[in-house]
Amino acid sequence: MGGDETKLVDTSGDYTFVVRDGQPVEELRWRSSRLVLTSERLVLADTDGNKSFPHSALELVDDADSVVPEGFPAEGATALRAGDHVLLVDAPDVGAFDREYCRAALDTEVILVKHPAVVGGVVQDTEWSKARFRFADDEVKLALPGGQTTSFAVDDVGTVETASQAVMGTQRRVVQLEHTDDEGRSVETHFSGTEAHCRALAHLFEAVVSDRQSEEYELTDVENQVLMALYSGVSPFEMADFVGISVDEVEEIYQKLLEMDAVDEVRVRTEVSLNAHGRNLASEAMSEQ
Repeated sequence: MGGDETKLVDTSGDYTFVVRDGQPVEELRWRSSRLVLTSERLVLADTDGNKSFPHSALELVDDADSVVPEGFPAEGATALRAGDHVLLVDAPDVGAFDREYCRAALDTEVILVKHPAVVGGVVQDTEWSKARFRFADDEVKLALPGGQTTSFAVDDVGTVETASQAVMGTQRRVVQLEHTDDEGRSVETHFSGTEAHCRALAHLFEAVVSDRQSEEYELTDVENQVLMALYSGVSPFEMADFVGISVDEVEEIYQKLLEMDAVDEVRVRTEVSLNAHGRNLASEAMSEQ
């Protein structure tokens, strides 16, 4: 490895090519291998030697099922495209290899950032700038021009959306991330860059949100009203009068939201604040109105 190259994952696993030189492989079989992810490349090391793929030549396949032949055992595998090749990588000892790959592909990359793009629902007059991206210890860290830095925990991410926008005079894919800042405000940070950057960013953050939403909850109309009121800034102490229900009913709803991990308890009884999961639920409830 070069002096600036950092090893991020080194584990055993399996891989197989499902497409070679643009043609489907007829007889697929898994090959045991050492799998190494660095800040620069993916390396597959087996008895036939090393196969090295720089991140600039790899793309994550969002829908892995679309490239896996019917009946082939590939549950949990990560699908990657390398030019005219498509391969599956399975690393059973790594909890989420697709997320680790995205983290590695983005590590110390210079991407385009607008931060903050939105604060408390108000669009800011913020310019796009370049920033160096890091995702380590469950925290996103951005090194901005002029020596400025900003960071936020991925647990504080509420919603992830993608859109096509004009970025520095060019129409680009933009990943819009809602999260909280150091002051506890709901803000949006917008990311852009190459298609590979945007695909990895969207997959990485959507996976974080999806993990948190793995258990579905059914909310009543009144519970959704409480969520939306909290999202809009209504004080927990004023909730009963605002929604038109009793204090005891509000307490029961708060308890359910606490069990859902949609709010954080600020103090014992009556006061709560929405967290990332709750803001995401409230946003969905509002869009359904």
